[in-house]
Amino acid sequence: MNQNSAEPPESPPNADRKPRLGRRRLLRTAMGAAVAAPLVGMAASSRAAEDLVPAGAPLIGRNRAELVLIGTAAGPVPMAGRAGISSALVVNGRVYVVDLGHGAFDGFERAGLRIADLDAVFITHLHSDHIADLYTLPFLRFGGIKPMTHPLHIYGPGRAGTLPRTDRPRPVVNPANPTPGLTDLVNAQMAGTAYDLNLRMRDEGWPDIRGLVRTHDIAVPPVGAGPHGPMAPPMRPFPVMSDDNVKVSAILVEHPPVFPSFAFRFDTEHGSVVFSGDTTITPNVVTLARGADVLVHEVIAMRLVRIAGNLSPDQVKHHENSHSDVARVGREVAQKAGVERLVLSHLAPGDRRMVPDAVWKVQAGRGYDGRVIVGDDGMRVPL
Repeated sequence: MNQNSAEPPESPPNADRKPRLGRRRLLRTAMGAAVAAPLVGMAASSRAAEDLVPAGAPLIGRNRAELVLIGTAAGPVPMAGRAGISSALVVNGRVYVVDLGHGAFDGFERAGLRIADLDAVFITHLHSDHIADLYTLPFLRFGGIKPMTHPLHIYGPGRAGTLPRTDRPRPVVNPANPTPGLTDLVNAQMAGTAYDLNLRMRDEGWPDIRGLVRTHDIAVPPVGAGPHGPMAPPMRPFPVMSDDNVKVSAILVEHPPVFPSFAFRFDTEHGSVVFSGDTTITPNVVTLARGADVLVHEVIAMRLVRIAGNLSPDQVKHHENSHSDVARVGREVAQKAGVERLVLSHLAPGDRRMVPDAVWKVQAGRGYDGRVIVGDDGMRVPL
């Protein structure tokens, strides 16, 4: 496997175990009985009202584009009813994936997507819940039944360069390179699974995986950003990749302590989609999403976290600084960017018993004139 540098295109235009009873009561207090109670009944019908593609319907035609939500849960903890975060954009029959969290490998197949159609993967940042199934996909499909048929290009963060500062000494894993980037990660995973890879190639005739996986560490533009801050200074979107179907651009977002963290924009002949990645409310997302058709944005129910999260004040502050409160996303990001549709994903918490879909929708819709869609695994949104 080799690392290739991306050819910069022209800049795109400016997109069932029961929870504890006490926790459930706290939830209802946190979200407000006046909101949750009358809206729970709406949750079942809200999805149908969005004019989405029905589950199980044939994949979109060759001359169309469609957003597919593979997994919509936040965090590394398994969440009932939702797989880890992962999304796909299907453009003219070709597939482009953003992040591959836990369960995304199976979710890719369940969504009706084909590995033979997958051209590229884009990783927003190197937190475990966004890369858990990154290597699993080529590792299990570089040969055999329904295999990869052409090289898979993977784009993501390079080395951070330094770890966050701490108030006391902490153990360090791999001190020779404690902040590996995307290419380091994939190379190490290949090295660690070399026995299986060699067996597959020798015993079953699978091709050399190193010729099928092409990693690209995304270089951060010289805007004064760094792991100790500022992590996402005001900047212009910069090109990452382009082909016959898409132009992909990126911008830095604020997700401390992780650096770099990217949001991505995909511009196509059918419309434009922006993926926020993990971020607090960040002006750069507004810049990147300006005039887009669809904005896929992460959300957290901060009111619930404050009241029922059993977290220390420092932990609550960390969530506020690293993630986007659902009550602010609509008016402070989607409305300012002028996007037509706001799709909520990377839901924290993703358990509907804790936060019903209708509550997410009402909270995000305040101060936003467009359509709010609460993401669900397997959901498909035509452009």
